[in-house]
Amino acid sequence: MRSFYTRLVSKVLFPLHERLKGHTTVAIRREMERSQWLGIDEIRERQVERLRGLLIHCKVHVPYYRDVLSVLGLEPTDFQSPQDLQKLPFLTKPIIRENTDRLKADNAVGLARFNTGGSSGEPLIFFIGKERVSHDVAAKWRATRWWGVDIGDPEVVVWGSPIELGKQDHIKAIRDRMLRTTLIPAFEMSEAKLDGFVQEIIRLRPKMLFGYPSALAHIAEHAKKRGAPVDSLGIEVAFVTSERLYDHQKEIIEKGFGCRVANGYGGRDAGFIAHACRHGSMHITAEDIIVEIVDEGGAVLPPGQAGEIVVTHLATREFPFIRYRTGDVAVLDDHPCGCGRGLPVLKEIQGRTTDFVVAADGTVMHGLALIYVLRDLPGLRRFKIVQESLDLTRVLIEADPHMALTLTPTIIAGIKRRLGGSVRVEVERVDDIPKEASGKFRYIVSKVRSPVPSVGLRTNA
Repeated sequence: MRSFYTRLVSKVLFPLHERLKGHTTVAIRREMERSQWLGIDEIRERQVERLRGLLIHCKVHVPYYRDVLSVLGLEPTDFQSPQDLQKLPFLTKPIIRENTDRLKADNAVGLARFNTGGSSGEPLIFFIGKERVSHDVAAKWRATRWWGVDIGDPEVVVWGSPIELGKQDHIKAIRDRMLRTTLIPAFEMSEAKLDGFVQEIIRLRPKMLFGYPSALAHIAEHAKKRGAPVDSLGIEVAFVTSERLYDHQKEIIEKGFGCRVANGYGGRDAGFIAHACRHGSMHITAEDIIVEIVDEGGAVLPPGQAGEIVVTHLATREFPFIRYRTGDVAVLDDHPCGCGRGLPVLKEIQGRTTDFVVAADGTVMHGLALIYVLRDLPGLRRFKIVQESLDLTRVLIEADPHMALTLTPTIIAGIKRRLGGSVRVEVERVDDIPKEASGKFRYIVSKVRSPVPSVGLRTNA
């Protein structure tokens, strides 16, 4: 049963906060909690209705899409099913960079500027309006409630985005205290910092955790090493997002904190795309998001086949994201979830296209094929694999000097078995493996351009 304070926050204080910001979050969340039980056919009918509304708005107010529709000779009434989206071109990061101003609706008010570095490190600048913020917050709120927790329950957020960390002003501090949210910066994970993080979590006794899976797993492992009792605090769930969730991380977090792990998938650019329910299914936020899976040539793939995720966000009239290529790879499921929700399911999220490696003979495989080589090696604290080219792969490892010397031949042999005997493997011992600029951690990065993988990838577990 939720506490009096949690009910006060979720029913009074947070709704007031959202209304003062001009957001319609509460009404949207309530409608989402009804619509999630609709059948898939009715959900798709609603998607098409909203898609036509979005395109009508774009034709009148968004210069870029006004030109696209005109050149292609299309009218919003030509879109009678989600499949009709294939009549439109893809939206890519280069297109957004070249047409940023022309993608803004001419009647948009109060747009907020955002950027994301992406895997290439080249910033993508885009804009988000209040409509989209309201829908994304509502979708996240709904998914939070699936797990028996709510806004206002004590929460520890392990995050590293400069956007969040750069806004620790007075107003935000008051809001976080009201919501009982405590931020732990994921940038620095030294022994001393980790000791402090563990003690802070014990002191706060949160109901939920939220953060990068790599960071939460790292804290859980440190707590175990210190004998700190973070598995008996009453934590209900750990929400993880923004990185691929590996099975071993899920196990570490669940055992370490004594809670369930709920995976979430989305991004600042693409929106809040999918979240796991208690049955483990990654439900797409289908009220707002249409997901297509495409191959390297852009052809739409049926459920069960892996390809790149393409997103159309229906609540982006101020700065439309229509058929946006995310660069992530996943598989759609065509089976309903046992929870009874009609929301479609992402069967598997395999990671970014840069999370796949290419062997010397051209075989494409998931980075797990290399991760498994290092994951359970004794004495290895952390690692990062960078495929620089077909001929060279570098491995950064955190280990004491003697252990690094012992492990190096094993690492080289294991990677050569997967990528090919002719590949040069360089192992470098470092004191600390740097994170991405956002605070995320990536186990594997490939700089080799590979085709969008197909189903049946090798991992050689």
